[in-house]
Order: sequence, then structure tokens, then C-alpha cells
Amino acid sequence: MSFITLRTGRDIGDYLKPYIVAELNTSHFGDIEIAKKMIEQAKLVGCDCVKFQSWSAESLYCEDYYRVNKIAKRMVTKFSLSNDQLKELSSHAKLIGIDFASTPYSIDEAIFLVEECGVPFIKIASMELNNFPYLTELSNLGVPLVLSTGMGTMEEIGLAVEAIRLAGNNKLIILHCTSVYPASPNIIRLQNIATLRSKFSEYPIGYSDHSIGIEIPAASVALGACLIEKHFTLDSAKIGMDNQMATEPEEMESMIAACHRVHEAMGGSERILSQEEQDQAVKMRRSMVAKVKLFPGDFITESVIEFKRPGNGIPPSSYKQHLNKRVVNEVEVGAMVSLGDIEQ
Repeated sequence: MSFITLRTGRDIGDYLKPYIVAELNTSHFGDIEIAKKMIEQAKLVGCDCVKFQSWSAESLYCEDYYRVNKIAKRMVTKFSLSNDQLKELSSHAKLIGIDFASTPYSIDEAIFLVEECGVPFIKIASMELNNFPYLTELSNLGVPLVLSTGMGTMEEIGLAVEAIRLAGNNKLIILHCTSVYPASPNIIRLQNIATLRSKFSEYPIGYSDHSIGIEIPAASVALGACLIEKHFTLDSAKIGMDNQMATEPEEMESMIAACHRVHEAMGGSERILSQEEQDQAVKMRRSMVAKVKLFPGDFITESVIEFKRPGNGIPPSSYKQHLNKRVVNEVEVGAMVSLGDIEQ
């Protein structure tokens, strides 16, 4: 089983208790007070971490794009958070006891997150999968990396992982991801979690979810997903970039509970019977019963016995060792035949 240790000391690994990340994206609409409330709600419903986006108009799109899409620059600027705001939010998260992380879109933004915000890991967006120079720069920071793989072929994922490995960073979590917002179940291909684990066995595998509902993240836990990332909002009715497909607090709480129940139910691969189940065996299994009235001197044969509940007598699995032995006590019809009733 693969695992890595975050900068907080938390171990993240396949089939361990899943680490739940609330992706806040732009659902704060650039309002730091809304962002703080989101952090508080994420903590309240049981998330382990809140994750923001560290972008600016300069780090996200080129000027050619803005010249054609004139409203885009205003929107990106409106929804972005400054370094001062990010640091304030990281302090707020620390104060209430929830991890703070963010996705940087430049190396300067990443350095700020590591040095000033003390993030437990750096999240790498799916769009960076083929950005090998940037992957190398991030790897050189020496902190744990979480790599989303949306829009990537298996070959592209392999090249990205190799770029990180060659840069000397082995603290990597790989997330299966389908970069459609929202993603319908027929294109999610959740078994890719197992495929990624088979191909990259030295790294833990998680899941970045863009589906509607709680079932698919919970199902990913059954496949051993170590980290679950889910878009989070206070109000999905508001019009925003990805806000309409984000999960509100009550549903997020249900998802987390479902994930934890699935993890608890997974247990281990070793066959272990609980005491409760052993007690059930006594109630529900069968024991040797007299089919006719037996008298001392009679012989135990298959024609004079049958098997009925409860299971605290001679079990069917061992009845043959008692065949053709004499009965030493009188046994009524329908009564359980005990070892003391048979000549030893």
C-alpha cells in the first residue's frame, strides 16, 4: 500500500481513511467574508481541507485571449484572491482547525503558498499535465504534490509523473479526474482508479469529483481512493463559473458520512469473524436432533437423526464421526442429541 505524509503530518494512502478536500474554486465570488464562511461550513460538515485557486489575470490567460474575450479579464480579476487575502484565509483556516490549500498557476504563486501560507501540499490542476517545465519547478519546491489527470491520456499522465520523478520529488498523489462540469456517470470511468494504481503502484491514488450527488465519491472509497476532492458552495443557485455543480453543506456532510461508512465497511482483506457474527452462528446454524425417539442401545444412523436450529449442539459438519455409535441416554423426538447421549 502506497502512502505519503503531508506537511501537517497526516498520512495519505490507498485504502486509508480518505482525506476530504472541499474545492471552493470561485464559489466565494471574490468576497473574502463569503470565503471565510465557506471555510467554517467546510469544517462544520467534516471536511479535512479547503482548497482555493491562486490565480491572477496575468497567470491564467494570455493578452491575445483577453483582446478577443474582453469580459474575461474582468471576470478573472473579480474572482481572484490576492496574496494578502489568501494568507488571511489560511490563518482563518488554521484558527478553526482545518487544512488550507490552493492551486497555483505560476511558480511565484506556489512559492507564496508554501512559504507564507504553510500549505500541506501543492495541488496541480489537470490543465498543467503537459506543462513539464512547470511540473519540474513545482517538484523542486520539495513539498507533497497532488496531480489531477483530467483531459489526460495514460501516456500523458505517465510523462507528467516521470517529469516529477526526474525532478527528485517522490511525494506525489495522483487523482483520477474527468474534466467536465458536471460529469455524467457514463464518462467518469471510476475503475481508472484501479488502472492508475496498477500503473503507478508507488504513488497513492485519489479522486477529483465533478459529478452531481454523493454516490460516486463514496464508490471511489471502495476502490481505495485516498483523497476525495469535491466542489463546495454555500448556495448552488447563484450563477458562477462552476458554482451550479458544486455541493452545498448538507449534501457535503452526507457525502463525507457515506465515504467514511464505506471506508469502515471495507475493513481488511483478512477473513475475520466478529464476536457478533460468531454469536449469530450459534443462533442460526443447525445441530443434530433425534428424528425418532432414541433408547439406550440404539445406534446413531442417518435415518434416525436430522439437523435443526440452534447451532450449539453437534454440527452437521461432524455428524459422520458419530454414526454407528450407541446411544447411552433416552432422547425424545425432536430433542437435540448431545455428545453425552452418545457412547464415546
